[in-house]
Amino acid sequence: MAYNKTEKRLWTPWRMEYILSDKSSGGCIFCHKPGEEKDRDNLILHRGEKCFVIMNLYPYNNGHVMITPYRHVSDLTLLDDEEMLEIAREMKRAVQVLKDAMNPDGFNTGMNLGKAAGAGIDDHLHLHIVPRWNGDTNFMPVLSDTRVMPEHLDETYMKLKSYYK
Repeated sequence: MAYNKTEKRLWTPWRMEYILSDKSSGGCIFCHKPGEEKDRDNLILHRGEKCFVIMNLYPYNNGHVMITPYRHVSDLTLLDDEEMLEIAREMKRAVQVLKDAMNPDGFNTGMNLGKAAGAGIDDHLHLHIVPRWNGDTNFMPVLSDTRVMPEHLDETYMKLKSYYK
């Protein structure tokens, strides 16, 4: 396949920190983090009956959250109706929270199902919600392997958490 010069690409070199990190010792983060009962340390914003909302430790943008079922499952077709409905409801709620708290111009939402689809954690499915602002991409990640995050994770956590009370 030839390179198409008009094709747009999104380069995210900061993700290499996560990709190259040792993930063998901790088990599944989506299973053990909710059990630790340290929501602020673990960036858990909300606990539902079937799923929870957690901020991404390696975000693509400020406010990048994930919704994941408590049950360890990698196949979307294995979710029961109640899990699927709660994930959808929490996605709707998270989008509204992000709109109210951060006023983005748009969102990227979705799941990467399987390693071949780009899932960093492919054995426990999770839905990404990434707020986007006009002009939020820039040259820094490409030229200097540096992403510009205008707000620290702790500040974003406290801002979003106040909407989940």
